[in-house]
Amino acid sequence: MTRRDVSSLVIDNICNQARGQNVAVACFYFDFAVQKEQSPTNTLGALLKQVVGGLEEVPEEIVQDYVDQKKVLGGRRPLLSDIVRMLQTTSSKKHTFICLDALDECVAGDRVKLLNSLGQILRKSPNTRIFVTGRPHIRGEIGNRLSGRVTTILITPRRDDVIRYLHSRLAEDTTPDAMDGSLQADILKKIPNDISEMYVEATALENIP
Repeated sequence: MTRRDVSSLVIDNICNQARGQNVAVACFYFDFAVQKEQSPTNTLGALLKQVVGGLEEVPEEIVQDYVDQKKVLGGRRPLLSDIVRMLQTTSSKKHTFICLDALDECVAGDRVKLLNSLGQILRKSPNTRIFVTGRPHIRGEIGNRLSGRVTTILITPRRDDVIRYLHSRLAEDTTPDAMDGSLQADILKKIPNDISEMYVEATALENIP
């Protein structure tokens, strides 16, 4: 099981429990391959869109923000500070879960701005909870930037689980002729050895009192 699988299970569980409740769930999956497209503004903008989409009525403050921005030089995209303020408004209307997967794949400078922005949201929105996954080296950064109560869960994939996962993916291979017995044996030997030494950090951040 990959860390993306772990994150998906947690998010699916949150969504299932939130069904029928006055709860908003917003998710973002970071990807090293498209870092340039995942700026703090784009990330929080995507989260805001999800939260607003779940509201029965868009708060008047947000509607006015967009109206005001259209008047500036023919219209412009919201700034990071604008989006933070709007997220503070929307997340104060209902319990909100913000889920960020693979935060370590976010550019270091962008990650600082993003965590600082999330800290601002937490301070203004007592109903907000944040779930983050990432490699252990960003744990200190999360704790420093978000001065709330942090619960950390270290997850180490078991070798047998990795091998079962690889078998299931190999069975779904759409080009079986390209895979001979020797290559498959190498995959089943090398990847479990490498992954067995990797683990992820899941951080659940409670609101700042």
